[in-house]
Amino acid sequence: MKKISPSLLAADFANIEHEVKKVTDAGADFLHLDIMDGHFVPNLTFGPPVVAAIKKVAAIPLDVHLMIETPEKYVDEFLKAGADYLTIHIESTQQTAELLKKIRAFGAKSGLTLKPRTPIDAVKDFLPLCDLVLVMTVEPGFGGQSFMLDQVAKIDWLKDYRQKNSLNYLIEVDGGVSDKTRSHVASADVLVAGTYVFKNDYAKAIQSLR
Repeated sequence: MKKISPSLLAADFANIEHEVKKVTDAGADFLHLDIMDGHFVPNLTFGPPVVAAIKKVAAIPLDVHLMIETPEKYVDEFLKAGADYLTIHIESTQQTAELLKKIRAFGAKSGLTLKPRTPIDAVKDFLPLCDLVLVMTVEPGFGGQSFMLDQVAKIDWLKDYRQKNSLNYLIEVDGGVSDKTRSHVASADVLVAGTYVFKNDYAKAIQSLR
């Protein structure tokens, strides 16, 4: 059964504690937090203090996606803030292996992702160090974009590679995920959805994705 990770970027931040409880009660498995720095992607969201505040009221794991430059400067802060899964971008650092090992050593789950234009081969050597691999099916940085069908091949490749090499990472998909695109991501384990969940009945939306 697929796990659902609603993206809090689409939630009502004026009532975030209520939103966290409501979407958890609706059946969410994780809470997805998009961290943007205005440099790696052309948008700005929030940092470790907000993650820490959400952690205090969350009953399910925090799935934190760092869309930031030089994540090696900030990984420690996000781990201390309460990230249960912490995902970095292959394009954002020269210390990929070191960071994935550090995340695991802290006791969190290590995640790796790549932009749509980055070939899947870029992450291949690091997959044994990953607990989660995120495939972006939109350009990172903004919510509400259309699903990029040409990225589905990466999802299928990751599933095949995992099986052939006896690896255990979860395959996560983020971008344009809805009941209309769900059929394209059958090989994924975790579906991230922001607009689709928070702009509809939470429980019905989550169930339709599962």
